[in-house]
Amino acid sequence: MNQIQSGTLYIVATPIGNLSDMTAHAIDCLKSVDIIACEDTRTSGKLLNHFNITTKTIAYHDHNAEAQTAKLVELLQSGKHLALISDAGTPLISDPGFRLVKACHEVGIKVSPVVGASAAIAALSVAGLPSDKFYFYGFLPAKTHARQSELASLAAMTATLIFYEAPHRIIDCVTDMVNVLGADRKVTFCREITKTFETIKKMTLKELVTFIENDHNQEKGEIVVVVGGASAEKDVEQDKLDELLKRLLQDLSVKAASQLAADLTGIKKKVAYQRALELTQQDQ
Repeated sequence: MNQIQSGTLYIVATPIGNLSDMTAHAIDCLKSVDIIACEDTRTSGKLLNHFNITTKTIAYHDHNAEAQTAKLVELLQSGKHLALISDAGTPLISDPGFRLVKACHEVGIKVSPVVGASAAIAALSVAGLPSDKFYFYGFLPAKTHARQSELASLAAMTATLIFYEAPHRIIDCVTDMVNVLGADRKVTFCREITKTFETIKKMTLKELVTFIENDHNQEKGEIVVVVGGASAEKDVEQDKLDELLKRLLQDLSVKAASQLAADLTGIKKKVAYQRALELTQQDQ
């Protein structure tokens, strides 16, 4: 008895705004597979209709991923070919899909990329900031304290930082960046990339707060914030900072130790304080 050969899972990138960015490969793939798994079938339906793609679709998102992953793997094992798409851009990049791809690798199902648009890479390409080293974070936490804590952990990185942010949180997010990363840190604000009202502006973080506050249209649409890394001259190697803080914490409180470390090294007090807290928690 012949063993059924598993199908292939295609990870298909779709446009982030301009439908002309849809590749011929992506169209052919979506027409040829048996099923398309979509983050939102209604959103993807508009794209599929535009390109006359009539392939059956099913919903696959964060809220049903646990249950749907097993079903999709079963379909693939039965020989069906599937494509995974998100609402826009490349799937899995701050979008659903990790569980499915991981599950496919675990059972030996082929996973193949159909490449195309990615908002993060598009933003980096026009940011005018160093692109040889970059760190993609995605969406920062919604709560202020958690967001500031995450920013503090990134403050000393010399790599360019890439964030996604929701329009209703952009002012709070950039304000926290000013407070934690510094008002003069360079940033490129990218909004509605490839769309009619595309905005690409490079300035300082402090200037960006003012720019958004003065034009509430900037609090709409899809936003990517590309932030310059810490300058190499002021950067303190993590292990050296840890060594200094550990020694100071032997005799001083977290607050006093972080203040002295900031004075000695020139790093921001909030960065030193956050790291001192982490070190004390590790020792408990």
